[in-house]
Formats: sequence, structure tokens, C-alpha cells
Amino acid sequence: MTTSPSVLSDVVMYDTLVNYLVSMARTVEGAMNRALDAIVGFDNPRTSVLPSEVFLLEPRINEMEIVIDEHAIRLLRSGNFSDDELRLIVAALKITNDLERIGDIAVNLAQRVISLREMPGAQVPEELAPMAAAVRAMVSKSLGALIFRNADMATHVLESDDLVDRYRDRIFEQLLERMTHDTQVVSPGLQFILATRHLERIADHATNIAEDIIYWVRGLDVRHGRLLLNPQMPAPDTLSRVSDATAESAAGNSAAASSATSTADGREGVTNNSHGLYSRVTPA
Repeated sequence: MTTSPSVLSDVVMYDTLVNYLVSMARTVEGAMNRALDAIVGFDNPRTSVLPSEVFLLEPRINEMEIVIDEHAIRLLRSGNFSDDELRLIVAALKITNDLERIGDIAVNLAQRVISLREMPGAQVPEELAPMAAAVRAMVSKSLGALIFRNADMATHVLESDDLVDRYRDRIFEQLLERMTHDTQVVSPGLQFILATRHLERIADHATNIAEDIIYWVRGLDVRHGRLLLNPQMPAPDTLSRVSDATAESAAGNSAAASSATSTADGREGVTNNSHGLYSRVTPA
């Protein structure tokens, strides 16, 4: 039995859309990692070039967003897709928007770094580094969920959002108390407060991406706490259209990624970037 050229073309088009998404996500992750390294080590000469690298990546991210949107629109015009494929197109249009916003926030963080370097006596808050690590892990897991179409991994991202919020609150309280007693640290303190707000927004966008992946893979809308998702819950039969071979491959890759996550840096769920988890899938 042979596959018609039109069906083969549709498969290629959908695979291309996923590849575009992964490529954009990797680029955004690279910009974000540079921004996080720059803000955590803003006084380190080795990180001095990172803000300019973030600025250079922004136009590329914006262009990739446009390309993905145009490709998704071409698919919609064909009007020939399954439920799973339709959900992919809808999720892709939303994911690209969140990825582009993460890229913009990376630029904002880079601007904070430039400002802090001009302020004598600026000191990094103690909990900024672990907060940045938690945000980095959320984005990394979101990308892993996208690559492996893994709703369980996306669910872990949703569970991590509260941790980032707690870091933000504690850093804000510490900086506020310090600024109350010492006016010399008001200017850098405000810059770090803005930086923690940027980090929280990145975590929010990573959460949005994870929610869209769950919708794509399982057909479940978990936004705004509408559904308490059980990570072990199987996808509904009417919404599960992935082939057996693809499902088995994704499950194997997901298990390998989960193992890598639990051992990275000796802390479960904290990794430097997605390449450490998915080196066989995403190039460095």
C-alpha cells in the first residue's frame, strides 16, 4: 500500500512546524541563558559580552516567530487535518508568542545588567542564583515536553511555578529591608527587583507553554486551574492519534530525559539548559 503524495506532503508540513518550534525554542533558551548568566554574575568580567549577545539574538527570534506563524497559516488554509493536527497548529501559534516574549524579557534582563555595572556597591541578592536556576529548569523542561510530546514533563513545569514566586517574594522583602536602612543601595536594589520580576514573567511564559503542550498532546485545557491533571492519567482514546512507533520512541526518550534531570548538578529538576537533557535530539 503506497502513501499518496498529498498525505506525505501534509506529514512533512506538520513535522516542519514542530521542527521550527524546537529551533525557535532552542534560540530563545540560548538568549535566556545568556541573560541569566549575565544578571547573576553581572560583576564578573567574563560575562561582560553576554548582554550584547542577547541583543543580537532578538532579531533572529522575531523573524522565527513570523516564519512559524506564516507556516501555521498555510497549514490552516489546507483545511485537511485531524484533531491532533489541529491542536498542534493552535498550540504552535500560542507557543511562538510566549517564546518571543521570553526573548524580549531576556533583552530586558540584559539592560538591567548594563545599568547595574554603572552602579558602585551593587551586590547580587543571595537567592537570585537559585531563582534563576529554577527558571532555567522550567524553560528546559518545557522544551523537553515539546520535543518528546510529553505531557507528564509539562505537568512538572506547572508544579514549579509556585517555587519561583516564593523566591521573588523573599528577594523583594530582603531588598526592601536593605533599602530602608541604606539609601546607597536603593538604585541597584530597584534594578534587582525589576530583574526578579523579569524572571517571574519568564516562569509564567514557560507555564503557558507547558499548558499548551498538554492541550496539544492530550486535548486537555488546564489553564487557570480548570483541571487538576494527574500525571499518570492516560490520554482519551478519541484524542490519542499518535502512532505506536512514535509513542514508544517518545516514551523511551522521556525516560532518559527524566533520569538525566534527576542527577543534574545533584539537584532534582535543576539543569543548565535543555541540551544537557536532550543532547541526542537537540544540537549544542
